[in-house]
Amino acid sequence: MIYLYRIILKLHTTYERFIQHIYLQICLAKGLKVGENVRFVEVPQFGTEPFLIEIGDETTFSNNVRFVNHDGGQNALHFLDKYKDVRTFGRIKIGKQCLIGADTIIMPGVEMQDNCILGAGSILTTSTRKGSVYAGVPAKFICSIEEYGDKLLANNVMYPRELENIRPNLDAYIKENLPHTYKPVK
Repeated sequence: MIYLYRIILKLHTTYERFIQHIYLQICLAKGLKVGENVRFVEVPQFGTEPFLIEIGDETTFSNNVRFVNHDGGQNALHFLDKYKDVRTFGRIKIGKQCLIGADTIIMPGVEMQDNCILGAGSILTTSTRKGSVYAGVPAKFICSIEEYGDKLLANNVMYPRELENIRPNLDAYIKENLPHTYKPVK
């Protein structure tokens, strides 16, 4: 039974990746600009105007990222004469070597400069400065990329590098040796 499950899972994953590849190719054909060595854990939802999006080199996207290129709220105003011709669109630019976390939304008119991180679950409504970390709803400046790196170093998990080549061995080592310490209540 477990083998049947694995086969079905593999078929499903292959199908999803195939659909994402086709979607990405369609968006590129419509004018989406994607730099070199961009990594997608999952291809983002580029909205109805992918031609308004530009992504820099070596940027990484986690799963369930969504771009919003226009404000659909205007549709609620079209019944009023004063607002019947309101149309709102915005370009979105993501710099080089950025990381876009899981379950994020990037709103119209936003530029993420180079070397930035957008934390998981965030909604980015404002542009970011170079080398910064933003997170939250709406996303706000958290710290510089260097400060974030220092926080990671302070909580670094050390293990023998040679274990990285054999994932089951790495998993077993981490399971056995990772301390049972948790963050304090704030």
